[in-house]
Amino acid sequence: MKYLKLFYLLILIGLMSCSKNDKETAQPGPGKYFDFSDQADKQQGGVRMIPITTPSGEFNVWTKRVGNNPKIKVLLLHGGPGMTHEIYTSFDGYLPQEGIEYIYYDQLGSYYSDQPTDSTLWTIDRFVDEVEQVRIALGLTPDNFYLYGQSWGGMLAMEYALKHQDKLKGLIISNMMASLPEYEKYAKEVLGPQMPPEVFKEIMEIEENNDFDNPRFAELLMEHHYQYHVLRKPLAEWPEAMNRTMKHVNPDVYVRMQGFSEFGITPGATLKGWDRSQDISKITVPTLVVGSGHDTMDPKYMEWMSTEIPNARYLFCPDGSHVVQYDDPEHFFSGLIQFLKDVDAGKM
Repeated sequence: MKYLKLFYLLILIGLMSCSKNDKETAQPGPGKYFDFSDQADKQQGGVRMIPITTPSGEFNVWTKRVGNNPKIKVLLLHGGPGMTHEIYTSFDGYLPQEGIEYIYYDQLGSYYSDQPTDSTLWTIDRFVDEVEQVRIALGLTPDNFYLYGQSWGGMLAMEYALKHQDKLKGLIISNMMASLPEYEKYAKEVLGPQMPPEVFKEIMEIEENNDFDNPRFAELLMEHHYQYHVLRKPLAEWPEAMNRTMKHVNPDVYVRMQGFSEFGITPGATLKGWDRSQDISKITVPTLVVGSGHDTMDPKYMEWMSTEIPNARYLFCPDGSHVVQYDDPEHFFSGLIQFLKDVDAGKM
């Protein structure tokens, strides 16, 4: 009996030790994760308006922190240009349960931030400087700072990494090729011909005539392009968050930087000719490149990018399109979460 008691005592000590070790390595518990009590933004539920210095004066940009995790903080760069953080609303259904902190952010000119009318502000270099100012204001460091960019946000994330990668712990480039000329080629030679010939012909004629106010242009794109390659669901089934961000887009920023066309960058737009395909090999931080089977971006090119970046991983989402978080969330979120945890654990 004495030995039996000793046996149970050793088991109990072992269980207590394991429990202690688990607690030391676990992600923040629900109480700590949602605890705003010691945060400067506690009265705003994580919202902060951050002052940004620009060549045209000082403005404010909107951010909202979700959760607390001192080791993993993901700043979300939305697409557009000129769209909003609302495109990422679905992240609320996946990241909190994993203890991952993430920060919504409306870039200058976007709906919840200041919207100056000075068109000289809409350049990629100026936006890179803005992201760096946001990083400093939020106290993000190389020990915890992950930068996520999708579409235009992916361009911005690449540019930021090429200038400031010493500030990063990890980088995620989602649904964005490193070359706009290659994107234009893919759109015109691969995606366009997938439409009925008469539809693609009419769209091209509208573009050639600069007749972008023609209501047929938007109608044709929504019916034959957007619901197959932007968000792969019938338009009537698009999530409310997607419709909201489309409603809130700032067309002045979008047109100045991208132009009107969905099959190329309009001449005169500030992003025309952008190409970093020869430079991405200089990105050395752990990187996740996300491609989708039905994207507006060539998934094979995205895979190639992951081989050019020295410490990169490719996440392919076969059922997804451009906003893959909505039409292939199973592959997307599992891959994103695994990447963040692997980098945090030093496995990349």
